[in-house]
Amino acid sequence: MNVVVENSPVQETAIPDIAAGLNQLVADSYGLMAQLHLAHWNIEGADFFPLHEAFQGQYEEMFEAIDDIAERVRALDHYAAGGLKALAKMSTIEEGPSEAPCPAKDFVSSLIVGHEKCLETAFSTRILAAKNGDAETEDLLIGRIKSHQKALWMLNAYLK
Repeated sequence: MNVVVENSPVQETAIPDIAAGLNQLVADSYGLMAQLHLAHWNIEGADFFPLHEAFQGQYEEMFEAIDDIAERVRALDHYAAGGLKALAKMSTIEEGPSEAPCPAKDFVSSLIVGHEKCLETAFSTRILAAKNGDAETEDLLIGRIKSHQKALWMLNAYLK
């Protein structure tokens, strides 16, 4: 299999595993994005305005990131995962609260778990990319790791 980038130092035997890790991150990110959207729609109470805006900022950022991750899969000459049923089946993100009304702390706690799962997937795939000379994927994933770490800091700070 040829990588789109000529003279790439990427170990070609690792590319399918790297692409699989990226596709897992696409699926997990879609799951988290859906949970963020649900929380954005259904949040109530004294913290409505700041949480409503925070959840929107996070799901909008994730939507753009998913596109970048899927395009990296294509750059590795593999196909990006897609379709709601397929992504839902692949995702390791557990559904959060879906019954309304729901206390804000329950939404936030559920989103923390989702960000932690995405962080875990991004980190393990980054390590795989680094071990196999795929600096471009590693760079992409470092950005995702930083984004999830920042979101976790903010959500955890809310619960203190």
